[in-house]
Amino acid sequence: MRTPLAGLAVATAAVLATSCSGGSAPTAPAADGGGTGTGTENAPAPVIKISPAQGSATVRPDKKVVVTAANGSLEQVTVESGGKPLAGSFDAGRTKWVSKTPLKPSSSYTVSARAVGGTTASSSFKTLKPKVELAVADVTPALKGEKVGVGAPIIVTFNKPVSQKAAVEQALEVKSEKPAQGAWRWINDTTVIYRTAKFWQPHQKVTFTARLNGVQGGKDMYGVEDFTKKIQIGAAQIATVDTRKHKMIVKRDGKVVQTMLISAGNASTREYTTTSGVHLTMGKSNPERMISPGRKKGDPGYYDVMINHAVRFSNSGEYVHAKDNVWAQGRQNVSHGCVNSRPDQARWFYNQVQRGDVITITGTNREMEWNNGWGFWQMPFKQWKKGSALAG
Repeated sequence: MRTPLAGLAVATAAVLATSCSGGSAPTAPAADGGGTGTGTENAPAPVIKISPAQGSATVRPDKKVVVTAANGSLEQVTVESGGKPLAGSFDAGRTKWVSKTPLKPSSSYTVSARAVGGTTASSSFKTLKPKVELAVADVTPALKGEKVGVGAPIIVTFNKPVSQKAAVEQALEVKSEKPAQGAWRWINDTTVIYRTAKFWQPHQKVTFTARLNGVQGGKDMYGVEDFTKKIQIGAAQIATVDTRKHKMIVKRDGKVVQTMLISAGNASTREYTTTSGVHLTMGKSNPERMISPGRKKGDPGYYDVMINHAVRFSNSGEYVHAKDNVWAQGRQNVSHGCVNSRPDQARWFYNQVQRGDVITITGTNREMEWNNGWGFWQMPFKQWKKGSALAG
């Protein structure tokens, strides 16, 4: 039975040091026999230039702060806003310093620089206030205290459509305690999804960070603050369903913890055929209201029922759920597409399942679509990566 759905680790570290000092001004060699020296005292003093210019009031957050020295080299450069330093680096000759990270919108900055020999310069400027503020609206699955399965994606939804996807994606970080390779894929202008090449290793923490501060996401749109979310990966819970043998085997961290007799879709129509492939559990409800798709009350085959201990694994209305039809379970497929099992076993599965747990189903002629719910593992990782704005 079914109802429509309502509803790597990559690690980069910001360079916190913003100034570097060392060396000292050159000294002339000692005068020889009462001579007048080498003439270095007549060399022109270093000239320091700072961009943005002093007093600028509408500086774009993605603009670089650049400090240069003519006729000399820079000894120290410090750029601050609200007492927080801005990261930057010198060139090989220490004649130029360039900021590395975006500026914070609607903020005041001060710049101070000193050249070898003692010449100093300072400046101050303000960044513009964005007409549109970009922010993370939601991260799924990542509820407080929730443990997720080893197949779990990281689904990030933004508050506004993003046109400059490469810049925004570049600002997204995923850091896991146990190494993992992964990639982002944009599915529309507001949603980007991270998927690993292989299942997460169980029992670890994953940290998602969106360093959106100052990042341009579209016309007149900038991020105004960074965002971080912790995700806890739980046990490796993987269920295997064989619709021909009418059996579901559940493993936890590699060990069989439950064997369930089941009945799958009767396959009389496409909609009543259980999808084969790698599925992820998306949520659960007890009870769940299930209404026949595409049928009105009075039509043949219409139903509107409440079903206990239902665990969803697709957007097309597929669940593992309780059903008191023991005569069919383990013997034949009679459902409307769901996988039903004995009430006590369905309750057990419901109680231990995590969002992002894996359910692999075989034995039917209907393949799970990669974008049917969380069917992301149906797409080969090589193809998945092509959905990144940074592909290649």
